[in-house]
This record gives sequence, C-alpha cells and structure tokens, in this order.
Amino acid sequence: MTAQAQAQAWEWEHGTGHMDKRRAQLNVLLLQIRDESQTRREEVESFARFCRLEPGQFTVLNVFDTPDFDVSALTGFDALFVGGSSEASVLEPDRYPFLPACQRLLRDCIRLKIPVFASCFGHQLAIMALGGTIIHDDSGFEMGTIGVSVTEAGRRDILFQDTPDPFQAVSVHRERATELPAGCTLLAYTASCTHAFRVDGAPFWTTQFHPEVSKSILIERLTVFKEKYTDGDDHLQKVLENAVETPESNRLLEKFVDRVLLGAAAAQASY
Repeated sequence: MTAQAQAQAWEWEHGTGHMDKRRAQLNVLLLQIRDESQTRREEVESFARFCRLEPGQFTVLNVFDTPDFDVSALTGFDALFVGGSSEASVLEPDRYPFLPACQRLLRDCIRLKIPVFASCFGHQLAIMALGGTIIHDDSGFEMGTIGVSVTEAGRRDILFQDTPDPFQAVSVHRERATELPAGCTLLAYTASCTHAFRVDGAPFWTTQFHPEVSKSILIERLTVFKEKYTDGDDHLQKVLENAVETPESNRLLEKFVDRVLLGAAAAQASY
C-alpha cells in the first residue's frame, strides 16, 4: 500500500467529523433472493452489521415475493446491495421468473450511476446481465473459507487497495464465472473463478465471495443448507473445522459505505 493510499484511507475513515451523521441518514435497497425465513432475516442483519448501518436503513425487495419490478424500485435509495441465494440459479430463467427483472435493475444502476455492491448470486447476476457466462460445477466447487488473491488493478482500487494479498473469505457456490464481461476490471480471484470485479466508469462492485458472512454465519448457513452443499454430517463437520475468521473480507462492506457512499468525490475520481 502506497503512502498516498494510506493517507486516503485515513481520511476516508477518520477525516470527516460529520460522517456518522451522514451514515445514519443513508437508505439502501437490498435485492434479496432468499426464500427461507431465518436466512432472510439474518442476511439483512449481516449486511447491516458489516456496513456499520442499522437494519432499519435497509429496505428489502425480495424477488420470491415480488418477481416483477422496474427501475422505479431504486427511487429514494443511496445504493443497491444484492445478496446471495441457496434457492435459485442464474442458469434457470424458466424456473426463476425474477431473473430478467434483476438483471435489468443492475443495468439500470450502471446507466444511472447508482452505487452497487453485489455478492455471490449478485455477482453471477451481474455477469449474466453484462453478457458474460456462468457455468455449473458439481465437483470440486468452493465451499467454506478460502484464500483469495488480489490483482494488480485491485491494488489500485478504492475498496481493495489496502486489502491483504491473499485474504480469507467465505465462498459457497456451485456456479461460477471464469472470465469477465467486456467493460469490467478484475480485482480478485482464485484458481477456479473470478471473485471480484468493478464495472468500468460506474460505482459498481461485485464479489463471488460473501463479505457479509463471517465464520459464525457460515456455520449457521451450512447447517441449514447442508443437504444442498455437503455430502452429509461428516463432510459438513470437516468444512466447519477448517473454517477461519474473515475480517478483511467483511471489512469491504464498511469500506464501500465509507469510501463510496460517504466519500463520493474520492470515489468518483477512482472509477
């Protein structure tokens, strides 16, 4: 991390006396792709916790309840967050009729320059919305906590520039992208897939990993969805025993709020 980057990071996090007041005034829309009631609630709480916002600052648009929506859903919000899903696939539009509306909304955010942070399923939605390709993988897929590497472009990115290389993150997915659509910059990766990118010229970031999920939340999630992701209790136990804490991944959400939503001038200069 350069001296200039260190100075910028300090200013973003310490240099604005009225930041907490502005933070309390933020209103964000969470595009949620969750059908299980416990995970619906927990996802909102997790995003709020790692953004350092209150759950009441999130309005949820759950696509299982509201599969058809348009750009007016963005009215009055400072940003859009998109979460993960253990109950849907971006590769099955006939089964999940909300997919076209989700992808249109992401393209609308790019067009309107509305800040976006999309994780896991949201990352895959963005890939598809921008003309990329997602593949399904039933063998050797990432599950648990993994090491993620930062690209050279990532070391210059407003969010990733002070993130260690590599860093630990929660990643549980059977579908992945190996290449990015045109007009996007790769920020982080593993040997098997792209893990983070930004859309060039827009305040739009995605991660295949879950910055809103910690080790403890991973344990809760995999316990609920063990039949989908594991081969039984022994497999589940092995994954959980190998799990580690993921503070640098989790901190990306707070950086997004501080540096993009509350530091718009600095963010504009970076993208």
